[in-house]
Amino acid sequence: MSQVPPTLTPQDCLVAIMIAESASDEVVRTSELVTIQRIVNHFPVFQNYDQDRMSTVSNIVFDLLEEEDGLDALFGLVRENLPEQLFETAYAMACDVAAADGTLHGPELRLLEEIRYELNIDRLHAAAIERGARARHMTLNG
Repeated sequence: MSQVPPTLTPQDCLVAIMIAESASDEVVRTSELVTIQRIVNHFPVFQNYDQDRMSTVSNIVFDLLEEEDGLDALFGLVRENLPEQLFETAYAMACDVAAADGTLHGPELRLLEEIRYELNIDRLHAAAIERGARARHMTLNG
């Protein structure tokens, strides 16, 4: 990495994981952005979060994703700055973003797998989180 990234707050880390999930298939969909904004607006963990930081965090994520080992650097920042008790929360938010448009594409699934691995999410817990995201984003058409 050419420069030392700024320190991220725990909330920044959650936003970064959601943005990375949205960008994983190289198409940031409106439904995913709406989901990220809804989560930031309504989840208790974002109480008192300065939403102006979302733009800065987005730029950090996009810059990192352009680098060869950028995803590893992103996970390093997240593990360093996000309390472990919020690892499952980060995974749940990533699942919600991935499910937001009603379809999961290969790159989205691969990044979810990488998040599970990097944040050491228990398989059973991950399955429950995934099932909850699927249930929340179900449509009348299936």
